Amino acid sequence: MKKPKSKSPVNLAGYERLAQRVLPKPIFDHAAGGAEDEITLRDNTAAFERLRLVPHILRDVTARDHAVTILGQRASFPVILAPIACLRRFHRDGELAAARAAGGAGIPCMLSTGSCLSLEEVAEASNASLFFQLYPYSDAEITRRLVERAETAGYKAIALTVDVPVGGRRERDIINQYVYPPRLLRKSLTKVGFTDKHLNFDPTQLPAFAAEALTVAFTWELVAWLRSLTRLPLLLKGVLAKSDALRAVDYGVDGVVVSNHGGRQLDGTPAAIEVLEEIAGAVHGRMEILFDSGVRRGTDVLKALALGAKAVLLGRPYVWALAAGGQAGVQNALRLLREEFDVAMALTGSARVAEIDSSLIWRGAARQIDRG
Repeated sequence: MKKPKSKSPVNLAGYERLAQRVLPKPIFDHAAGGAEDEITLRDNTAAFERLRLVPHILRDVTARDHAVTILGQRASFPVILAPIACLRRFHRDGELAAARAAGGAGIPCMLSTGSCLSLEEVAEASNASLFFQLYPYSDAEITRRLVERAETAGYKAIALTVDVPVGGRRERDIINQYVYPPRLLRKSLTKVGFTDKHLNFDPTQLPAFAAEALTVAFTWELVAWLRSLTRLPLLLKGVLAKSDALRAVDYGVDGVVVSNHGGRQLDGTPAAIEVLEEIAGAVHGRMEILFDSGVRRGTDVLKALALGAKAVLLGRPYVWALAAGGQAGVQNALRLLREEFDVAMALTGSARVAEIDSSLIWRGAARQIDRG
């Protein structure tokens, strides 16, 4: 008698298929989609597929250590849950499920400014190392209070997202006429610090209000001001140019996240993995380099580390796992990713994360395919 097939996904792609079944199309498309023609969105994963690994052999990998230290925080393996706005759009337990899953896995979780829960509520409910992703508001006092609240609540770093002077043109949202659920948007704005007095108007006006409230001049003066507000490590998330990373060093920034916002902002940029090595080489250990955009496999994690990243941020795949299975889904997705990473380490001859370096990346010419 044949054993029944397991219904649990065996990789992260399986969770995407499950999420597509359970989420309304506009919500799924909002999370899955990118800007305009989605060239960058597709290339983020395709660029990982183009990278080839060269294993080192005859090394003792019978015991493997996946642990790293990220901005002073120990992580069981080099992955951080990326900031995603209002996770309750995807599952009722939202941010709590994600943060608790991260804590259970021993990895950090980066909370979005657009969370449906306050940063204090998430901190009280999870034992994860928490980083706070900051979208600055035109009201500088609200921004300042957010930074102070994060520090008081025990967050371990502030990550300023710098690639959103305006929102990208996401055509799936336009076609679907996607509207951020007013009830959740009001809750998110309230958790940020806006009061009923600020929000005393028709709910249909909330998206326009939020957009106006987030209209800020993204300049190096803003970075300098934030640096003056806190002693916490400061990250810039959304860096693709080597010159910007070098300037960030001069402004006392503690790290950058090499990212193109998952292909959701400017279409036609390089895949983030394609510029990672150049940026990591330029800063040469003067700040920590994190990576975001396109991670789908444990081999992707290893490739990013080989090209200079300290750790990677995982975005869409854990959202799909959350939608399909709540906290348990996220926990299982992280387990799968860690197992893949462990196998990748063993098969490349890497017993410790510190042994993962650029010698594992194949530098040969592209193979020619005989189409005769």
